[in-house]
Amino acid sequence: MYHLVATVEGELHPRYDAIDLLKATFPGGSITGAPKVRAMQIIDELEPTKRSVYTGAMGYLSFNGNIDLNIAIRTFLVKDDHIFFQVGGGIVADSNPEDEYQETLHKARALIETLE
Repeated sequence: MYHLVATVEGELHPRYDAIDLLKATFPGGSITGAPKVRAMQIIDELEPTKRSVYTGAMGYLSFNGNIDLNIAIRTFLVKDDHIFFQVGGGIVADSNPEDEYQETLHKARALIETLE
């Protein structure tokens, strides 16, 4: 599996700021699917728990307006003496449910192995 990196540069209209940009672009389309708003509604209806940091934005917003972010996948969250992580897979029209399930187990195993 390959994850691609994209650097996006541009100039924001003066009436918008970095927070407006962040709200408009996250979560990323590769996470939500399309059409984005309806896909997010369906995710909210189907998933029994909130994602927390998983698939959210991690990075920084600098004082000069620069933003450097990534999408949080394969990420541990540590709280007290517990470690949490989430895994998932992309569902598309020709997805095989068993294959997608096995992919999530594979991702989880890789994370668990880093803790051993």
